[in-house]
Amino acid sequence: MEVRVTTSRRKALSRPVSQPSRWLATALVSAATLGASAQALAEEPIKVGILHSLSGTMAISESTLKDTVEMLIEQQNEQGGLLGRRLEAVVVDPASNWPLFAERARELLAQEEVDVIFGNWTSVSRKAVLPVVEELNGLLFYPVQYEGEESSENVFYTGAAPNQQAIPAVNYLHDQVGVERWVLAGTDYVYPRTTNRILEAYLQEEFGVAEEDILVNYTPFGHSDWQNIVAEIRRFGSEGKKTAVVSTINGDANVPFYRELANQGIDAADIPVVAFSVGEQELSGIDTGPLVGHLAAWNYFMSVDSDANYDFIDAWIDYTGDEESVTNDPMEAHYIGFNMWAEAVRKAGTTEVDAVKDAIIGVAVPNLSGGYAAMMPNHHITKPVLIGEIQDNGQFDVVWQTPSTVAGDAWSDYLPGSRDLISDWRAPMRCGNFNVANGSCGGSTAAEEAEAALAE
Repeated sequence: MEVRVTTSRRKALSRPVSQPSRWLATALVSAATLGASAQALAEEPIKVGILHSLSGTMAISESTLKDTVEMLIEQQNEQGGLLGRRLEAVVVDPASNWPLFAERARELLAQEEVDVIFGNWTSVSRKAVLPVVEELNGLLFYPVQYEGEESSENVFYTGAAPNQQAIPAVNYLHDQVGVERWVLAGTDYVYPRTTNRILEAYLQEEFGVAEEDILVNYTPFGHSDWQNIVAEIRRFGSEGKKTAVVSTINGDANVPFYRELANQGIDAADIPVVAFSVGEQELSGIDTGPLVGHLAAWNYFMSVDSDANYDFIDAWIDYTGDEESVTNDPMEAHYIGFNMWAEAVRKAGTTEVDAVKDAIIGVAVPNLSGGYAAMMPNHHITKPVLIGEIQDNGQFDVVWQTPSTVAGDAWSDYLPGSRDLISDWRAPMRCGNFNVANGSCGGSTAAEEAEAALAE
């Protein structure tokens, strides 16, 4: 076992010892301290569940997140673990199968007895897991942008809410690019549908966009035949008004979508695409030359100029052993979430779930952009918002960003059933859907709302 010599210990060792009894006493104390440390390190490990698809349509995005959490665990163990205990990764593969996510989450919590779970990408998988983590009182750190309209005491949303990605992206297109017609193209599940409902309401309420100037299209996961859809987008954009595509297309369907845009000669100068689910990892499988100038809205890009980011990139390349490895936004969200959880465990002095839930509110840790992320009482974090242009090397050039971080809003101001709701998990409120209009907490739990959404 390697024993680190602290500065104070170095000073003590450098002092002359005049009395053998004092030396003996110091030695005995040191031995006792080392024995206690060895005993603590020999305790049961802290189990960290990793719930990401390693196969199926979402593996293109999620497998990297599994590796990210494993790297963070390795780094934490190199620093002595947490509370003197080693961390142990427990990895399962829900295989892009939404009901299987719930089964694997139950396995992690009930059988493996993990202390925390880092996982999920799609909202439909998160909603499948939500009743399980609430029933078994687990902790889930969710690292991907989502549609909002949810707040659970057992979930920490480290990805972007709509006001931290979708709304700023639309504002940028309207104000900076002059877009007047809108194609809302998404994969057919809860995140794109809810996000697009918010965006439709926002476009009509804030900018007075007419219904005929909004084209909405949904395709299944893994969709590959984009010829007719891209042709329709092309026709829609040829009617005299500046048009843009707001893309909530997820997973490996993005590869043929962008390829078909290039095949039909649609470039960013004509009809720009701003994507919410395409980052550096997804672009690594595409010839990005024809896509230069198309956009993505995230809270982090690999190209961000900060020392923290360069250190993270170096660590990632060292961990993977691949000089071509890329980083992306959900990786940063796991980096933030993992460090917030670790700090809350230290603050609470335990991994006990209820203690960690209370301790984490208000915790602030560095992000990778050179600032800090703070956990808010609604279990969302503060994040900067960045718009990036795709470059021919698969990276993004940041063309716009918010002047400061934005606090995530669990409930949209643009949906009638949500505009009066707030979330605050501190005592004495402890409510995820408090109605400020009538002063009461809503009657249904997040898990019940999730089950209703899955049944639609």
